[in-house]
Amino acid sequence: MNGSCGFPAPAKLNLMLRITGRRADGYHLLQTVFRFIDFGDTVWIRPRADGVIARTSELPGIAEAGDLALRAARALKAATGTRLGADIQIDKRLPIGGGLGGGSSDAATTLLALNHLWGTGLPRERLQELALPLGADVPAFVYGRTALAGGIGEQLQPLPLPPAWYLVLVPPVAVATAGVFQHPELKRDSEAVKIQGFSVPAGNDLEPLVCRLYPEVGRHLAWLKSVGEGQMSGSGACVFAGFSDEAVARNAFRARPPEMQGFVARGLDAHPLHGLADGMDD
Repeated sequence: MNGSCGFPAPAKLNLMLRITGRRADGYHLLQTVFRFIDFGDTVWIRPRADGVIARTSELPGIAEAGDLALRAARALKAATGTRLGADIQIDKRLPIGGGLGGGSSDAATTLLALNHLWGTGLPRERLQELALPLGADVPAFVYGRTALAGGIGEQLQPLPLPPAWYLVLVPPVAVATAGVFQHPELKRDSEAVKIQGFSVPAGNDLEPLVCRLYPEVGRHLAWLKSVGEGQMSGSGACVFAGFSDEAVARNAFRARPPEMQGFVARGLDAHPLHGLADGMDD
């Protein structure tokens, strides 16, 4: 879009995900570790003076009513009373139903970018409050650092981790997140674990069920486990393995079966837009 600015919306990986219970309202209690990687979507935004918030191009598989970026923009507009609007376009690289947080990341990037472009000046904590109704992962993207999350995803604390590279495989299926969380066979009684220093226990409570419901996820994961400590991110479908060395990660990626799609990405300590809200945190 002419006159627009592009803002990164990075993917996340769940280095660990445990379901520790379920609230009366149906939301699941969890414990997870979020880490961003340097691969993701780009959100293009052009402010407009007439107050209109519009999507300027279609997103395959995402109806306008369900577009989290548009909902984020409207939530910020309602909370601040700004008279400004925006044209929004997303260059989509992250798969829908992939467990990499694509829609949530787009929403968080929209909140951070528009808070800056509109000059609305909300502190990060308030942006996180606006983020939670959009989805359980959105506050973590606004928080913007590698984090240990609890509650329904809104209880966040920083968790420094060593550098790492990740081989991510993208099975050719879209996992229905709601269906997985509502499934009667989902394990919901894991105990929360204590994180000791840099040691993050592996494992994802959703993985066995998703692999059973979506055999392609299981097939990709089985290969990944032959070259590293593979596991699933979020509710899937994407699976990943971490490596301390970029060359080792890329060599493993080149050795994958030719029909398997994916990429190699570097782990990030902070969201690329983390600094946009730094001056508003005081």
